[in-house]
Amino acid sequence: MSARHRRLPRHRAWPLTTTDINECLGHHMARVTDLGFLTGHDSGTIVLGAEWIAPVPSNYGRGVHPDMVGFRIDVHPVDAVERAATRAVLRERALPQLHEWITEAIAADETWKSTPRRHLWRLTHGRLTHRDEA
Repeated sequence: MSARHRRLPRHRAWPLTTTDINECLGHHMARVTDLGFLTGHDSGTIVLGAEWIAPVPSNYGRGVHPDMVGFRIDVHPVDAVERAATRAVLRERALPQLHEWITEAIAADETWKSTPRRHLWRLTHGRLTHRDEA
């Protein structure tokens, strides 16, 4: 995202771009219903998040609109001085893991797909970890 369209303070930056995500996911990008670059408060050690939006049945007017069923990806901001190093780690390790997670989710059975899911990548002192979270 260009500096002209920034919605972050100067000391914060997104470690990935839309192009990075598109290159990683390829044709799976068609299953992504929302790609967000977060601007809110500090996410701590979270640098990337993926979520499966399940087709929750409608009860009393509540439910998920069919257009929202799919994957949501959030890129969390990091300190601007750490952007390049974080980007390298995410491109090398997290993006292939994201691709694998989405590929497995697409092939999953209906039981898996009927429940909302969330997967987060955290970077702490240069160490990348990831896991499903509630």
